[in-house]
Amino acid sequence: MHPNEGQYNISFFAKPMSDSCCQVQIDAGALEAGQRRVLIFVLAINAVTFVMMVTAASISGSSSLLSGALDNFGDAVTYALSLAVIGATCAAKARVALFKGLLIFGTAAAVAGQIAWRLSHMETPIFEAMGIAALLNLGANLLCLRLLYPYRDSDVNMASVWECSRNDVTEGIAVIVATVAVWFTNSGWPDIFIASVLVVLFLRSASRVLRGAWRELYPDPSPS
Repeated sequence: MHPNEGQYNISFFAKPMSDSCCQVQIDAGALEAGQRRVLIFVLAINAVTFVMMVTAASISGSSSLLSGALDNFGDAVTYALSLAVIGATCAAKARVALFKGLLIFGTAAAVAGQIAWRLSHMETPIFEAMGIAALLNLGANLLCLRLLYPYRDSDVNMASVWECSRNDVTEGIAVIVATVAVWFTNSGWPDIFIASVLVVLFLRSASRVLRGAWRELYPDPSPS
């Protein structure tokens, strides 16, 4: 057998094997190193974006921006946890993914609570602040998605991170739509509506992450 047969050189942006982490042992060191580099980048991006979004949400009075800010905070925690369990057992990664799912669910609950408060304190958000923050947020989210794309199927840990990043891009687009609608209608209702849609998105995402983690922790014992 040739010395290099069965080995793969996985670069920073190369797509890793799509099999489960429990099944693939090929070049695990290179794969884990790539995952660490990507997670460090996206963790830093989300931490900075969170501060920007919280500031913009406070200035503008926007529920959709606040939902994005809470999402960024949850993602920063998610990426830190994902970084901590790289190279750990599949069971440990699945338990962290389970926690991530609960974190997404908590984000949805927090946004729903803020929407309920806004309904009794209705005001029109400042669309200029919304728009600037929304564009910066979308740009940051697209960059994170690009960095994570090669690792989206490498294991349950990175799959849950990818799920969070896809949510971020959808959320970023939704906030831009809300900004345009607020400007066009001069009303706070579009902002409330988009924030409500994001709550549904977060709940669906939490469900997918929780199901994936549960299957990894408790695989179906029935024969295929």
